[in-house]
Amino acid sequence: MQFTPAEISDVIIITPKIFRDHRGDFLEIFRSEEFAVAGIDLEFVQDNHAGSNRGVLRGLHYQIKQAQGKLIRVVTGEIYDVAVDLRKGSSTFGQSVCLKLSDQDKKQLWIPPGFAHGYYVLSDWAEVSYKVTAYYTPEWERTLLWNDPVLQINWPLESPDHPLLSNNDLQGLPLNKAEVYE
Repeated sequence: MQFTPAEISDVIIITPKIFRDHRGDFLEIFRSEEFAVAGIDLEFVQDNHAGSNRGVLRGLHYQIKQAQGKLIRVVTGEIYDVAVDLRKGSSTFGQSVCLKLSDQDKKQLWIPPGFAHGYYVLSDWAEVSYKVTAYYTPEWERTLLWNDPVLQINWPLESPDHPLLSNNDLQGLPLNKAEVYE
């Protein structure tokens, strides 16, 4: 696996080595000692899997306590993935990493604790699987407003209409009103 720092260096793009032959392909998606050497030496405690239709936007989610590091990968389809730095003391506070992830390139994205995360589905259907470093705790879940102009996220929306959002995501807070990490 190749570990490449993104524009915010704590966020890591992980490119697997893919072995292909006439039967198909094989790749490792997680190997703890390689992740540890790359500085991702946290215990994963929960695996999550979500399926969504084209035009669905999930996020931007985070837990203000029991912050989760997330290892994101797309099993089926393609998404536009976004991580926003909410660490108040960080030199990249309020900035984001945005990239496409797909079942074709098989890249993964490591998002450390202290970031909000979300994605927009580009394909007809996408399945996203992710490991997290802390258990989901609904009382600490927060939502950052996906289209806050301060964030300057250029979502690749297919139409000028809003994406498909949950009620929770519709009520996200702008960065200047959101709880952030001290």
